[in-house]
Amino acid sequence: MHNHIHGTYDTLLVVLSYMIAVAASYSALDLAGRVSISKGRHRILWLIFGALSMGLGIWSMHFVGMLALTLPINVLYDMELVLLSVLFAIIVSGIALLTVSRDKLGFKELLTAGILMAIGICSMHYTGMAAMIIKIKYDMALVILSVIIAGTASIAALWLLFYFRKDQSRFAFFYKLGSSLIMGAAIAGMHYTGMLAAQFQPIEGGDFGNGFNIETESLAYIIVVATFVLLGVTLFGIFINKRFSQKDSVIQENESWYRSLYKNNEYGIISIDTNGIITNINPAAVKISGLHAEEVVNQPISKIGMIISEEEKEKTREEFYQSFEQSRSNFETTIVHPDGRYVELSVVNVPVDIQGKVVGNHIIVKDITEENAVKQKMKHQAYHDELTGLPNRRKFNELLNQAITTREQDPSSFAIMVLDIDRFKMINDSLGHTYGDMFLQGVSNRILKCAEGFEANIARMGGDEFTILCSTGAKGQEAAQLAERVLVALQQPFHLKDSEFYVSASIGTALFPSDGKSAVELLKKADTAMYEVKKQGKNGHLFYTPQLDMQLLTNIELESDLRKAIERNELVVYYQPQFHAESNRMIGVEALIRWNHPKKGLLSPGVFIPIAEETGMIFEIGTWVLRKACQQMKQWHDEGGPMIPVSVNLSSHQFHQPHLVEYVQNILKETRLDPQYLELEITESMMMDPTVSINILQELNNIGIRISLDDFGTGYSSLSYLKKFPIHKLKIDRSFITDISESTNDKAIVATIISMAQHLNLDVIAEGIETKEQLEILTQNDCMEIQGYYFSRPLSSKDIENSFFVPFRPMVEK
Repeated sequence: MHNHIHGTYDTLLVVLSYMIAVAASYSALDLAGRVSISKGRHRILWLIFGALSMGLGIWSMHFVGMLALTLPINVLYDMELVLLSVLFAIIVSGIALLTVSRDKLGFKELLTAGILMAIGICSMHYTGMAAMIIKIKYDMALVILSVIIAGTASIAALWLLFYFRKDQSRFAFFYKLGSSLIMGAAIAGMHYTGMLAAQFQPIEGGDFGNGFNIETESLAYIIVVATFVLLGVTLFGIFINKRFSQKDSVIQENESWYRSLYKNNEYGIISIDTNGIITNINPAAVKISGLHAEEVVNQPISKIGMIISEEEKEKTREEFYQSFEQSRSNFETTIVHPDGRYVELSVVNVPVDIQGKVVGNHIIVKDITEENAVKQKMKHQAYHDELTGLPNRRKFNELLNQAITTREQDPSSFAIMVLDIDRFKMINDSLGHTYGDMFLQGVSNRILKCAEGFEANIARMGGDEFTILCSTGAKGQEAAQLAERVLVALQQPFHLKDSEFYVSASIGTALFPSDGKSAVELLKKADTAMYEVKKQGKNGHLFYTPQLDMQLLTNIELESDLRKAIERNELVVYYQPQFHAESNRMIGVEALIRWNHPKKGLLSPGVFIPIAEETGMIFEIGTWVLRKACQQMKQWHDEGGPMIPVSVNLSSHQFHQPHLVEYVQNILKETRLDPQYLELEITESMMMDPTVSINILQELNNIGIRISLDDFGTGYSSLSYLKKFPIHKLKIDRSFITDISESTNDKAIVATIISMAQHLNLDVIAEGIETKEQLEILTQNDCMEIQGYYFSRPLSSKDIENSFFVPFRPMVEK
């Protein structure tokens, strides 16, 4: 049986020991954060200082806990072992701080560090117990429990230290305080479990070795006070350091932001001092300028000024010096890159102001070469025609207004010429827009070539309309010469789609200032002159005269009246008989439209058909004529009249409509006229695109309709269509008949046409026969089908019936 010494605990010291553990734990959390964010030498110093402070705090808790135990005998302590226990506490703290200062802490690292820390804590505790010069026996179960508590406490403490080390949120204090209370309880639990495991027995013989006597209660309170002071100083030092560090961190963060912005900015930045020395240059400026940073840093700004283009140097120098006057300046300049490229720059000089004094400035540059090129392209596109590259309407109006303004104090004259292609719509409709565009490009090139040597600006106003602004004398001599050159150039054939196409132009000219002093007035009068050319047969040039305005007003009135003519039943169809020359027998009639105007009387098609074509009314009028002619011919057949065909002219609009054959069939079905009694007259211009025309004509032929080629010999198309297309009849134009009795050329041409038609098994008819001599020449050349005033003028349906049908008799020879 053993004599055990039973001691008692000072409750206050026990509580104080726990508070020391909590304070040490809180200090450890702050120290862990400080170590983890420190670098280099500062990190080592904070690690050493933190290990000492945290170690002494933990050791103090253990030592105060030991002193809290009051035994009935005096206890001496071995000083060497006491110091060794302190060393263990410091080593444990160092391990903890070193572990939690890592960027990442895996489970394996946490477990290893926790075991090492537990060994250190246990070593510190039991070395401290061994320093008591008294015989101690241990309850091994409790010792093992204390070791387990030490291990668990170490792992928990390390995890909490790592998790909360950098927490800067507003709840950080409460998180750390809660963690400190848990860590303090765990440390205190390990200590007092270890103390509970100890059984004290007096040393026999009173051999106390080299121990020293301690007045337990006083020393305990001294250690408590010293420990709290130490931990307080530590926490205060951390707080002060943190405040300074926060300021440093803010400064460093701001500097990092600035450097990142400076380094990665897409704009070039060149920093200079007040002496004009370059202090820094960012990568973007290096890339833009082509210079190397080492070439220009610490060099005068004139080093960069050397690459500014000569024409921009003076302006750039003036703008640059303004930036030192505390005013931001913006300007553009151009530099010559080392590779020879001209680089256009947008420059902003930003003064650097410190406490009201300019200490330098940043030159911020942006490469706007491509941006300016895009702007220039957009500006060009805004003022130029995309297809031809010529100035457009907007640009032409600008040039025209400039010319008017310039000549307000200058008596010199200029001409406005409006040019319209006479047969463009026919080309566009028959060949399609792609070839139409190619044609317009060819036209613009020819006009440009004609204008060489003239002081002229050419523009495309849209579609096939071009305008020319030409400097000229008061009488317009230069304008007339240019117009003549253009007319001749455009009469030459255009090669499109493996064929030759012929066109002409109508040109109207107004002179400044005699015809007008404003852009609107000049263009209007040039337009008026151009439309008069079209009315007179196209392919020509006219200067504006006041008389043309009267004609224009007449045309405007006619257009308005024409829109109502069909509704008011004012249009009528006249029929010109066609005869066989030998038998004087009527073999057919041609339907010709007339307008019975309520005020102007009976108008011929030459007066209003051009207006109908311009306004798009021609299709409606052509349809009306075709239906009316078919109705009339069916009526004559039903009433016992001769079984002859009616010939109807097809307009280009009708011929190129998408469903022509169906459209004609519907009219025949509606009027119940047999297709063999309908003859459609077309012109050569309608057959410009053989691939389209041959299909249309073939379908018409298939349903029994005859095709007549009107005005043969006046067009410009290839004769190859005569063998390709299903054409039944050629009509010799009146222009060859008029002078046939006097002109051997006309006589030869007519004889050739008749012979060619006979060899191709085609019928041939001559129109415009007005004299017996003309008739005899035609009959001598075997042309027996005749049409003209020599036999009969165009007659109303009533007159046709009275003259030929009841009873049918040939007209008496004149």
